[in-house]
Amino acid sequence: MVSMKDISARCQVSVATVSKALNNRGDISEETKERICRVAKELGYLPNSSARALKTNRTYNIGVLFVDKANCGLTHSYFSHVLDSFRRGAEAEGYDITFISQHAGKSILSYYEHSKYRGVDGVVIACVDFEDEAILELVEGEIPVVTIDYAFNNRTSILSDNVLGMQKVVQHVIDMGHRDIAYIYGESSMVTDNRLDGFYSTLKRNGVEVKEEYIRQGIYHDPVSAAQITDELLTLSNRPTCIIYPDDFSCFGGLNMIASKGLSVPDDISVVGYDGQNIAQVIEPKLTTYKQNTEELGRMAARKLIQLIEQPKHTLIERIVAQGDLIQGKSVRRL
Repeated sequence: MVSMKDISARCQVSVATVSKALNNRGDISEETKERICRVAKELGYLPNSSARALKTNRTYNIGVLFVDKANCGLTHSYFSHVLDSFRRGAEAEGYDITFISQHAGKSILSYYEHSKYRGVDGVVIACVDFEDEAILELVEGEIPVVTIDYAFNNRTSILSDNVLGMQKVVQHVIDMGHRDIAYIYGESSMVTDNRLDGFYSTLKRNGVEVKEEYIRQGIYHDPVSAAQITDELLTLSNRPTCIIYPDDFSCFGGLNMIASKGLSVPDDISVVGYDGQNIAQVIEPKLTTYKQNTEELGRMAARKLIQLIEQPKHTLIERIVAQGDLIQGKSVRRL
């Protein structure tokens, strides 16, 4: 294995100078730094992560805790974009990513124990049951933590503005002349509560009657349950003129059910998605949806977590809200 001593011999400089060059220190000339880095690359030098950890008291490794109920993993159309942005933000600062689970070989560990076992410097938590005791153990521990789309009083959180997002969706539907508006919402969570708040408050502000038979609980990212509930809504004697879905992927199940009934969107019934996934803009008709700012959510989560790791005494615990935009497609007809 190539060492810094090998590089110093080739470049005829001290080991200390090699260390300064490889760590991008500013107290040596750029010419010397470039020559040393070029030689290190030619020799195939790789830094020793264990030695680095001993020197800096950091592993430059961040844990990602992501457990979605739909078992979609990294194919999840919303969180995959958030986590990809997070990964790019972390890697730009020299950090690697490790997924945290409750398994280490054949051993069963808590999330906190696994984080300690992997030696991560911090953990980002997304799409989990935040009331799970195993999650609370991790949140209440000493490891720096940032949460996405859920807020604890003692932890920094990066949130999508779900109240405002749903308000924009419902206001647009009302402005298009609709009054019989159905909403299929997801499982109980902070996100769901905020969206329901936005839904009900916008109806009330516009003097639109709330029809409870139109309000149905479904499952996020599940087109099968969305299709079933859509079927139930379409069989009502006074069916809704517009259905709002919990996310774009679920909406596709609704679209398939509507088509199977011989109905068309938006001529017979209007639909609205949520999340603003790219695929929603290539189907026909293009889907009206609310595009969440996944790039900002992931970038800010990485930035704040690294600040907590590197500057713990100078980084505030805060809630950061990322706002998205309504995409007006062609799936809502003006009445």
